Amino acid sequence: MKVFEFHFNPPRKNKLASGKEDLIFDTFCFEPKNVYEKRMGSLYMAAFLKNILPQNVRFLEILAEKIKEKYYQAVSSTPEKSLREALRIANEHLEKIAKQGDVSWLGNLSFSVISLKNLELNFTKVGDFKIFLVRKGQLIDIDQRLKFDEIEPYPLKIFGNIVSGKLAENDVILVLSKDVYEAFLRENLLNEIARKSLSEFSKILNGKKEQLTKISGICLFIALTKETEAKERETITEERHFKIRIPKVGIPKISLPKVSLPKPRLQISFRLSDKLKKKIISVLALILILAAGFFIFEKQEEKKIKSYQIQIDQIQEKISQADSYFALAEYSPVAKKNANALYKEVWDEISSFNSGLPSVIANEVSKLKEDVSKNLSQLNKLEEIREPELVFEFKAKEFIPQKLISFKDKVYFFTPYSENIFGLSPAEKQGKIIGINHKITEAVLVSDSVLFFSKPNQITILKEGQLREPLYLQEPYPDFVLTELSSYRSNLYFLDNKNGAIVRYPPFSELSWGTPELWLSHEIKTATNFRSMAVDGSIWVLTEKNTIERYYTGRLQETITPEIFPEAKDFLKIFTTSELPYLYILEPEQKRLIILDKTGRIAKQYQSEKFDNLLDFSISTDGKTIWLLNGLKVYSISVQL
Repeated sequence: MKVFEFHFNPPRKNKLASGKEDLIFDTFCFEPKNVYEKRMGSLYMAAFLKNILPQNVRFLEILAEKIKEKYYQAVSSTPEKSLREALRIANEHLEKIAKQGDVSWLGNLSFSVISLKNLELNFTKVGDFKIFLVRKGQLIDIDQRLKFDEIEPYPLKIFGNIVSGKLAENDVILVLSKDVYEAFLRENLLNEIARKSLSEFSKILNGKKEQLTKISGICLFIALTKETEAKERETITEERHFKIRIPKVGIPKISLPKVSLPKPRLQISFRLSDKLKKKIISVLALILILAAGFFIFEKQEEKKIKSYQIQIDQIQEKISQADSYFALAEYSPVAKKNANALYKEVWDEISSFNSGLPSVIANEVSKLKEDVSKNLSQLNKLEEIREPELVFEFKAKEFIPQKLISFKDKVYFFTPYSENIFGLSPAEKQGKIIGINHKITEAVLVSDSVLFFSKPNQITILKEGQLREPLYLQEPYPDFVLTELSSYRSNLYFLDNKNGAIVRYPPFSELSWGTPELWLSHEIKTATNFRSMAVDGSIWVLTEKNTIERYYTGRLQETITPEIFPEAKDFLKIFTTSELPYLYILEPEQKRLIILDKTGRIAKQYQSEKFDNLLDFSISTDGKTIWLLNGLKVYSISVQL
């Protein structure tokens, strides 16, 4: 085994002590000291911490020592089990630090751990390190096999799964921190290292010393050879002290015996016609052109793949940071917010990749997108419903509903194209058409009654199952167009988009209303960008920009832009009441209903491929049931918050 530790521009101790240095990194190599430890083999670690606080100068050293101590403690176990136990202790140590209030290392820590016993490899990593296997001239990215979405069972899941495998003699393990990896990639050193022998490693790095002295980071080089030699640690600093002491490996010279070939006994000569010569020349020229074109295409593809790979590596860095925050999301709202923001940023970057990617890149992008989507769905409390409960399905020849309202044990459906309403008993999954002789555009609940509104100003009241004679509201002003309707404490609130107004009708007596008032204050110029509204004492307005504006006493109090995944495209309707602590938003384009608390934080999302034609929804009085009108179908959702 030959081990080389290359440190490029490591932080200086005097700067660390003064708090002026903003990063630390180190490598830790432990060889078994006795016969018991030899059962566990060797243990190697590479660690990197950015944006450090002065009190965290020994952060990496302490963490490495805890892993090493636990690893060699369980000498009766296998190396893999021992490493898992050591990582459990490491996670507990990090969780304790986080609970004490120090989360500065989250998103800034990169750490890789490798155990080797004979030719058996076990390793894990967190953060930006890249781990490669070099075998017979081939460079294999082996850390792609780590799957961080299956980490169990620790509450703080910083270190996760372990990859195990069998190595072969003369294999090389290469561990690179982010900056070093990117520098090697730019200078095409990775492929060169893979092709060259161990004896030429020194020459390769020396040939690029000017470029490598400009970076900070780690290269850990572990060669599985029969010879046992002392490992070397090299420091490469910005003063360009570039000294590498790699033991020379002799390469035996091989002499091949001379072989005499017999002289040919038969000579054949022939002459080509000019016409045939031209044809041959044309064919050869075509072959050369095709070969040149293929060569240029291959080079362009190689360049394109390299460019994509750099982008993916940058994306993976953000994912690692987001994973760290995600691990603490349950304990810290700040960590949850940071994880959500980073994952959404990554999602946007991944989604920006155009079609026609090289297959190797397309597969990697698809896997990243799947993993990020899964974590974003969890953070945004998105529940996918494969088979929502179907309550009722209308027959188009009988009734085509557009809107609905629920009241006690009934759900009423109506449409501005019919002078009937439809009353449904969900428990019995049966209903009937009720003649109302007016085309209904809106409906609200007031006291123990359902109010049906017909344009321009007519109200029909359904009380105790009986329809009353229509009554007429006073006209607020000429050319009024009342559309959206809400109620609060028997007050009726209408939205007039055409005239940019909210009109309030105060109650005059039971189920009658007095003189209309313009509710918005004079400084509110217009309400024409209002899409939907709901009232609970404040008026919550859904705007065309997918924001929520809260008004109180006629004045704008706040604007909420929901931080939500999937990102809002086209919100349609908002609903709430003074009895419900949530805001409910319908978005047909993304087949979902969103539930927010009244500060704008996500409480729940329901989404289904079956919600392919959402028209309207209604919430039961207790908030435990949502009724959804989807085309001719009525679905119900039992809410659990």
